[in-house]
Amino acid sequence: MRRVVAAVIERDGQYLMCQRPAGKRHAGLWEFPGGKVQAGESDKEAIRRELLEELAVEPADETLLIAEHPDETSGFLICFIKTTIEAEPECLEHASIGWFLPKEIRELDLAPADEVFSAKLILGTPNKSPLA
Repeated sequence: MRRVVAAVIERDGQYLMCQRPAGKRHAGLWEFPGGKVQAGESDKEAIRRELLEELAVEPADETLLIAEHPDETSGFLICFIKTTIEAEPECLEHASIGWFLPKEIRELDLAPADEVFSAKLILGTPNKSPLA
């Protein structure tokens, strides 16, 4: 399966969510920001690149893999990675971005893997391991 990283960014109890743009797979659905890991790239490097490309923000050095979800329909393994950002994100590639409480996330039309993960987020997600 091809790895995809999804940044789980929390600020004051709210999580950053992005709405997929028209013309892309799952257009109009909401997701945690991220994207495909390129050849030779670590998850941490992929998160950094994707957040810069999509939101013009740098992630903190500390990242933590908190969940993985295989998306059988696409052949992707979605890796949800907790990270933080210092700056305010800009909407560069998505239709919209916003900060949402966990209960509000469940009300959004979510991409399939994000829907599975958000259910775990609301119930509490165990920490897994820091990324190198």
